[in-house]
Amino acid sequence: MNCELSQTRLHAYFDGELDAVGAAEFEKHLNSCTECQSALASEQTLRSSIVQANLYERAPAGLRRSIVSQFPAPQMAPIRSISSPKAGWRWLALAASVMFLASLAWQVRQHFVAREGQPAVVAAALDAHLRSLQQGHLADVQSTDQHTVKPWFDGKLDFAPPVRDFAAEGFPLTGGRLDVLDGKTVAALIYGRRKHIINVFVWPAGVPETHTQIGESHGYNWIGWQSSGFRFCAVSDVNPADLQQLQQLFSRP
Repeated sequence: MNCELSQTRLHAYFDGELDAVGAAEFEKHLNSCTECQSALASEQTLRSSIVQANLYERAPAGLRRSIVSQFPAPQMAPIRSISSPKAGWRWLALAASVMFLASLAWQVRQHFVAREGQPAVVAAALDAHLRSLQQGHLADVQSTDQHTVKPWFDGKLDFAPPVRDFAAEGFPLTGGRLDVLDGKTVAALIYGRRKHIINVFVWPAGVPETHTQIGESHGYNWIGWQSSGFRFCAVSDVNPADLQQLQQLFSRP
């Protein structure tokens, strides 16, 4: 991304209009581009000055009345009785058609989700992983000691996540944070792997599942599984074999 293009993205980034992938890419560019850093700082200073200036002014009541008077008053359509059997059946047929179309749309969506192999919670995990890569978003508690990370979650979740350090196996624990996946507050455990970051999202399991799900999206690999009453979803740009090894470490007694 050259600076000419980044100027276009800078305003979208500043206004929060980029998706998770675009924001992560711009954050990466921002770390090495002093020109964009300066431009972003100027935008932030300008916004702060405008807010502090309190330039908002309420329009006079007379102006509002003048504007409203230029529009015709809304006309209410007469309400027709549907007491006749024929009219009632027409309304029932219409309601049935709406329900059928809604059901069909849901089934089509589920078909494509299943075909892509990415349930909603996995898509949310991928987005959460990308957000965590932005500066200052990775960890709420930074520590390589599982006895420091695990107690940090006490009182913040209604479950105790299984925090374990696998430094001896090449997956050192580096910290943790709270995150939200598909409306659920979950624990995010952060591991390292050859200078790469792995996010392991953990929450209580619902319906028991025995199979492991594996997939890839936008250059990031993910793996989902259940073990010991918890559901796990690990996301990273490491190769799938590394994620499978980490899964086996979590699943062992």
